[in-house]
Amino acid sequence: MFSIPWPFRSSLHWRARLSDRVGRWARRRQGPDQQITELRPGRIYILPTGVGMVYALMTFAMLLGSMNYNNNLSFVLTFLLTGLGFVAMHQCQRNLVGLRINFAGVDPVHAGQSAVFRIAITNRSRSYRHHLQIYAEQRISSVEDIGPGASCIFRVEVPARKRGFVRLGRFGIRTLFPFELFRAWAWLHMDLRGLVYPAIAESAPPPPPSRTARGHRQHDARGEEDFAGLRSFHEGDPPRHVAWKAYARAGELLTKQFSGADISSQWLEFDAVLADDVEERLSILTRWILDADRSRSDYGLRLPGAEFEPGHGEAHRHRCLKALAEFGNAGDTDA
Repeated sequence: MFSIPWPFRSSLHWRARLSDRVGRWARRRQGPDQQITELRPGRIYILPTGVGMVYALMTFAMLLGSMNYNNNLSFVLTFLLTGLGFVAMHQCQRNLVGLRINFAGVDPVHAGQSAVFRIAITNRSRSYRHHLQIYAEQRISSVEDIGPGASCIFRVEVPARKRGFVRLGRFGIRTLFPFELFRAWAWLHMDLRGLVYPAIAESAPPPPPSRTARGHRQHDARGEEDFAGLRSFHEGDPPRHVAWKAYARAGELLTKQFSGADISSQWLEFDAVLADDVEERLSILTRWILDADRSRSDYGLRLPGAEFEPGHGEAHRHRCLKALAEFGNAGDTDA
């Protein structure tokens, strides 16, 4: 099995420790950031790149040659290149000043997937901002240019290894514009979090048998014994339930509702799952919830200390999966 040689492991270890120490120093210096932050000149760092170091050494060598041969044209070219370097340094730092950065959200994912954090950058100036990139450790976004008064959404993927929450505690924005002679960057500490549902079980036993709900209840997909009225049309309603006559009269899409007494609902119970491991039980419950939601069936969830009445739809699915994600007070996973 391939292994990293000891000298390289040692180098990676010291680089990681140095990065952690620099990160803690930057957080103490800047403090936590709001979810809408504007970059000031004082928090933008700049250093020459490898290309910039070669450029500086070449310019210095040209200066020595000009002094040795006392060549006026060589002096002109040397000072021109020196001035170009200072202009590039100024423009590189200015490329970040004044940008407004805010958190644009992150969608819940399942354990084992990657959470995509969306970072919005707004350019409120009258000049273009070039070659911008968001990064968090080894994870980087695409490189984008932003025009005057425009905004752009950058996406950073963070692996979600376990359920609970995944954190993006620190990320940076950087640029190499122009000429890639200098690298300017700024760190931001917004303490962003994304919800991580339990992993989806690849194979799961069938859920417990359905139970029949007591009494009469309205449902938009089942129970067609008696007409109960009209409601606003929702995407996904079957066409045969649309009140076409009412649409012809008023021009508004409405859906017919029916009432019925024999509406079955599924109860998914933590204690009914035949598994010893808690995470395996949660994974199986996750699979049952997704299967029931896909078939548009009503289902309820019973956990130790919590119960969710039968329902369906995106909001109900999210409530149930969120309860599974937070079961046992699951902690954060750092980026």
